[in-house]
Amino acid sequence: MAMDAKIGRFFDAVGSFFSGGENIPWCDRDVIAGCEREVAEAATEEHEKQSIMRLSWALVHSTNQDDVLRGIGMLQASLLGATTSPLQAREKLYLLAVGHYRNGDYPRSRQFLDQCLEIQPDCRQALALKKIVEDKIAKDGVIGIGIATTAIGVLIGIAAAVARKN
Repeated sequence: MAMDAKIGRFFDAVGSFFSGGENIPWCDRDVIAGCEREVAEAATEEHEKQSIMRLSWALVHSTNQDDVLRGIGMLQASLLGATTSPLQAREKLYLLAVGHYRNGDYPRSRQFLDQCLEIQPDCRQALALKKIVEDKIAKDGVIGIGIATTAIGVLIGIAAAVARKN
């Protein structure tokens, strides 16, 4: 697929996300490789920092689970490192939330979104993702209750059958 088509698909996904769809943009290996080259070729420290942020963004939006984990690790390390501006911290917290969302760790994603929204309460990206995350948590809770109820029903049925035999 041509790079123009990939970039077009990416922007379509971003537009869908901001229009209320649940389609968080995905990033493929070619984009990640380009970001990695950009980091390696960075001429100044500032350009390297910006390139690392782009690489982190690409990694947490990857279709590959190992890339997502790598992106989470890079972002966590950067938050522990040098002090950053509130805007940079918000962006890193948001990207950590995306990474944990991609991993299916919805409660952890929500924690990072809450921290992000403490910095900027009207951040539309974070608000939109938080709604998606909370919907997933609620859905998982309902499924969990259904599974538990079914398991209890089966156990009661087995106990009743055993009791009738005796």
